[in-house]
Amino acid sequence: MAAATKEEKFDHLVLENKNLFRSHALLKYILETSCYPREHEQLKQLREATVKKYEQLCIMNVPVDEGLLVSMLLKIMNAKKTLELGVFTGYSLLTTALALPADGKIIAIDQDKEAYEVGLPFIRKAGVEHKIDFYQSNALLFLSDLINSGKEEGSFDFAFVDADKNNYIKYHELLLKLVKVGGIIAYDNTLWFGSVAEPEEEGAEYFREISRHLKELNSFLAADPRIELVLLSVGDGLTLCRRLY
Repeated sequence: MAAATKEEKFDHLVLENKNLFRSHALLKYILETSCYPREHEQLKQLREATVKKYEQLCIMNVPVDEGLLVSMLLKIMNAKKTLELGVFTGYSLLTTALALPADGKIIAIDQDKEAYEVGLPFIRKAGVEHKIDFYQSNALLFLSDLINSGKEEGSFDFAFVDADKNNYIKYHELLLKLVKVGGIIAYDNTLWFGSVAEPEEEGAEYFREISRHLKELNSFLAADPRIELVLLSVGDGLTLCRRLY
């Protein structure tokens, strides 16, 4: 039997982990029919390089269908200035950079610069490195500094959050000051492989802990009058929050 290709390995991880459909065949159909044919070549190469470098951890990158959704959303919004919390190898970061206009700008924050540098060659090949300012930093401290500078409040069109789930509510409070009224904050993994709907005693302790944080977040956002929101069953959950005031 022939060894699995990088794309087949990635497909397997997505189907087994980031698949909220009852039918694996249905997600496979979506990916092969509508997603892979539209995936930018450098995004594809970055995805394959992540699989090669990180094996199981490659699932930390957003899946292709989610990336296409974010790309379209940014274009519909005419977004020019965005924040990204949690970068890993940069699939969502490159997706955003490709969607922004030539004078667009992304402030990307992650404590792991080594993973970001895995994706950097593909960002450069795509010709969008000039749109990205990467900071190796603690995101909570960095966002607080942006606010304290007195120059950045209400200046961002969009923020994508795929960082430590236990701090999502803290990020929310800071981002509501940085993202403009009418702007969008996107939280990734908010259904956490579907575990938020399962009994708390099931699964490994790590997954149960993250699931508890995300359940708390989902309830908090649902009751937050400062936003309107939609929780989408793409990937393993993507929540979009539009700032109202």
